[in-house]
Amino acid sequence: MNRSERLERKADLEHDIEQQRIDLLVAARRWQMAGQAIDHGWQTVVCFKTPLLMVGGVILYHGLRRPRGAMRLARRLTTGALFAKKARDLLS
Repeated sequence: MNRSERLERKADLEHDIEQQRIDLLVAARRWQMAGQAIDHGWQTVVCFKTPLLMVGGVILYHGLRRPRGAMRLARRLTTGALFAKKARDLLS
């Protein structure tokens, strides 16, 4: 392999590396754009973390004090979720 062939090979490799860098930057930007909705949702949850924990504690306390009501609520939620799933399947 003579000098001109080495220089040509080096130029080809540098071009390939540059193209890979561009592809990597484009893929990283697409990945960031795809995750923005999830990140925004997570920031919203984190913003309301303390009130959500307080409401969850009150609901847990109420459920422990009156287990029949909690069981009835769980049954209703389960029935509602199953009904919604069947309705969605029928409408699809």
